[in-house]
Amino acid sequence: MSRTSNSAASASLNQLTVNDTHSSAASAASKVSNGDFEKQIQQTETASATATPRWWESKSLEHKPLDGAYGWIVVASGCVMLMFSMGCVNSYGMYQTYYHLVQFPDEHVSTLSWVGTLQFGVMNVFGIPAGILCERVDTRLVSFVGGVIMAISLIIASFCDDAIWKLIITQGIVFSIGASLVFIPSTSIPAQWFTKRRALAVGIVVAGSGIGGLWLTPATRAMIDQLGTAWALRITGIIIFAVNSVASLFMRSRLRVQTRDKIVDFGVFRDMRFLLIFIGAVCATTGYFTPLFSLPSFAQQVVGKSNSFGTNLLTIINAASTVGRIGTGEVARLLGNINTMVMCTFVSSLSILVLWLPFQ
Repeated sequence: MSRTSNSAASASLNQLTVNDTHSSAASAASKVSNGDFEKQIQQTETASATATPRWWESKSLEHKPLDGAYGWIVVASGCVMLMFSMGCVNSYGMYQTYYHLVQFPDEHVSTLSWVGTLQFGVMNVFGIPAGILCERVDTRLVSFVGGVIMAISLIIASFCDDAIWKLIITQGIVFSIGASLVFIPSTSIPAQWFTKRRALAVGIVVAGSGIGGLWLTPATRAMIDQLGTAWALRITGIIIFAVNSVASLFMRSRLRVQTRDKIVDFGVFRDMRFLLIFIGAVCATTGYFTPLFSLPSFAQQVVGKSNSFGTNLLTIINAASTVGRIGTGEVARLLGNINTMVMCTFVSSLSILVLWLPFQ
């Protein structure tokens, strides 16, 4: 098979597996119709069959059935890995409240929020090199190394209790680099294993971040109250290393993806539809984590509620997020991706204008 055919088949698979943001991954999973997806899978399998296997690849995986049992194992593994990577980001509000009220009372809250902001921002920016690594290196190794980096960053951060800039580097930047190495394989590999239930499968994977925030938020608060932030970070890091090491073993790519000639193709920005969706997604996600970071301290300092009240608010948000991540994938399959995105953005905006601003 020619190099051009291989590149075209690789590009078709990349279009199916790349996820720009975690909040729209379930919707993006249903972008291609089942018939088109199966056709592209067949084209990619043809190109993959003629490619020279790399040392970690097993050709037998290409003949495993779609929508089979192993696919659901991959889904479970991805869900667990996102549970800790994105779950830690979703529960950072507990740390920020403690940093602001106890550990760094003289620091402005905007300075403390840099830790959580960089966790999300750097993770998305580093997603580009993480995606390139997944094309060239075993995805199991990529996700394993990501878990190691996350664990080490939190353990080192536990000893950085004398300066906020040290936490910005460790808990903020270094942690997010490891999280991106976990996030990209977790959200892209499951789509290779499904056609009929693809939207549901990817929806379950990305729901892991909501599930993680659902139980990590109260667990983090309990650890901070009983042991302090240092041991809370250490325990979380140890758990991440143990769980991610096992889950990464099953994060196997079904198909061998040909290496792309262009690392980043900026030509897509010439497509006005893509450009508008890109700008809309950037605007929509700009304030996504503000409630997760600021609600606990806002509940205590502005509203005058207890610390447990702020914890309960985060728990409710993560519970609703879990349901929404699974449900929107199926809704998008029926109504279309753009229609679902418009509907969700409208409801979110309306909730702020009607339920938040009038009663602040």
